[in-house]
Amino acid sequence: MTLPIKTPIALTALFAATAAFAQPVEVAASEPTDEGLAAVSLLAGESVRAIAMLQSELEQYPNDPALLINLGIAYAQAGNEAEARTAFRAAIAVRDSLDLETADGTTTESRLLARRAIAMLNRGEFRSGQRRSGQFTLND
Repeated sequence: MTLPIKTPIALTALFAATAAFAQPVEVAASEPTDEGLAAVSLLAGESVRAIAMLQSELEQYPNDPALLINLGIAYAQAGNEAEARTAFRAAIAVRDSLDLETADGTTTESRLLARRAIAMLNRGEFRSGQRRSGQFTLND
């Protein structure tokens, strides 16, 4: 089931290991802000800051798949693959999913995006030596 969403939002998440991205197609007023999604920190490679911001936002929005995916990305950037995997799996387990828009303009369901993130993690694509531009990411 996809959540109905009401207003557009700029940035949601980023897979720093690559270059595509996703954002919620629309967001209700009670959803996290762009800043709360830590996209700028993720883009800057500030994973520790992003983790702190996302954990704080998750206290207010505990079942937000975009926050959970971004947290997974931040953990993966920091080299903590176990915590990244836990966050991505939590995004998959959320009862309601969000439609997220990728960098190429396609809309992808949040569970599918989280599964892709796990696959990237399994292939080592978040490791600094494995990063390649032009690949799938969340919210550049």
